[in-house]
Amino acid sequence: MDSTIVVASYASIGNELKQLSKVSWVATGYMLTLTSFQPLYGKLSDIFGRKSCLIMAYIIFGLGSLLCGLSRTMDQLIWARALAGIGGGGMSTVVSIILSDIVPLRSRGVWQGVINIVFASGSSVGAPLGGFLADTIGWRWAFLVQFPAVMLAIISVSFALDLPAVEKTDFKIKIKRVDFAGAASLVTCIFFLLFGLDNGGNMSWTDEATVGSLIASAITFFVFGAIEMEWAKEPFAPKRIVLNKSLIASYLVNFFSVASNLSMLFHVSLYLQAVKGLSPSRVGFWLVPGIIGGVTGSLGSGLIMKATGKYYWLTVLEYMLLVGGSITIVSSAGIVINSVIAISIGLVVSGLGNGGGITSSLISLISNGGQKDQAIATAVSYLFRSLGSVVGLSIGSTILQDVLRSVLRQRLTGQDINEIVRRVRESLDYLNELDHATRTIVLGAYEVAIQKTMWFSFSMGICALVASFFINEVPLNRR
Repeated sequence: MDSTIVVASYASIGNELKQLSKVSWVATGYMLTLTSFQPLYGKLSDIFGRKSCLIMAYIIFGLGSLLCGLSRTMDQLIWARALAGIGGGGMSTVVSIILSDIVPLRSRGVWQGVINIVFASGSSVGAPLGGFLADTIGWRWAFLVQFPAVMLAIISVSFALDLPAVEKTDFKIKIKRVDFAGAASLVTCIFFLLFGLDNGGNMSWTDEATVGSLIASAITFFVFGAIEMEWAKEPFAPKRIVLNKSLIASYLVNFFSVASNLSMLFHVSLYLQAVKGLSPSRVGFWLVPGIIGGVTGSLGSGLIMKATGKYYWLTVLEYMLLVGGSITIVSSAGIVINSVIAISIGLVVSGLGNGGGITSSLISLISNGGQKDQAIATAVSYLFRSLGSVVGLSIGSTILQDVLRSVLRQRLTGQDINEIVRRVRESLDYLNELDHATRTIVLGAYEVAIQKTMWFSFSMGICALVASFFINEVPLNRR
């Protein structure tokens, strides 16, 4: 529910806080910490136990969501969302690890589909609910409403989840096993990357802060690699997993497909609000079919793998659907036709492909990685998914801001160009203050900018399709 309830509220958040150009950082800040901590949870769950890690993740996420709802500035909201991301990383990763612990591999895809039905139920409710709350009592409740839900989850896990007891060891010894250096270097690397991309899109690609951040990101990436490959005693992204030839294709598929899907979803939402003038609640309504397509693809993929014991050609077909859905969306957003219905159909098709592909590629990872390393392999797969989310959303938003600013400067005339460009990038509400001719120019600029980001999302889908051809198939046994 969290992902869609917030997506449907982005424009409203930017409008109220008068910083629409920074609103993507609400998602990016969350994905920054989620990305950095997801792979760490694989090792943490081996050290401290699955149940303890899951409960702690819920607590951190709940606290972050509460602080989001109480935020008064965009910076406060971004920091609170980043805190929630630390918990969000564990919620998804640890649940997947627990499922792999207790379910036979051949049936794993089916159960992933069942989990995704629960996920989609929350997502389907989240999109219209987020829009409704933004239209009525305010976007803050899109965050506050999650706090009691998290408390219920903590109670349920505490009393209903029965797992084998973890070997009792001194807490200090356990803490020493945690790869804090790797986690810190990864957070730093991703932060500099995102800051550089954001600053380049909003300011200048030759700006000292932009260049310095991108260089710092490259340096800290090599530091992270050295820590994980050579120095850490118990790395959360070990060489035998990250550089395993049988796993690399699946990791790349995860990276590119999630980059494509999330970037497309975010900018379709913005397109429907900025260009089509739909309310947040109506936007949420049009996003629901794509979510349903995703869960249908996931469950269908699981059932096919259980029946056949194979996943290679299934995965390739699924990413063909992702590409087909993406080109349908782009074509329907003013390139060939203007149709919200066609965009929604494209979301369904791409959702079918992405949902199924994520499930089948996960089975590929687990089958190639082996039972001993399944927790770490699963956690690293979530790292690549989250990196895809962060990079996809960040680059997409950078393209949007860069193209929007450039097109507005080309098409607008008069002494107020800089002021109009600044305010248009801060709030969609400002469009209502413009005269008809200027408003038409601005809407056209938004359409062009969003179309460019959609082409980027499409290109990421193509990369996912290419990577899927290199997946290594291991027949799934019936145990």
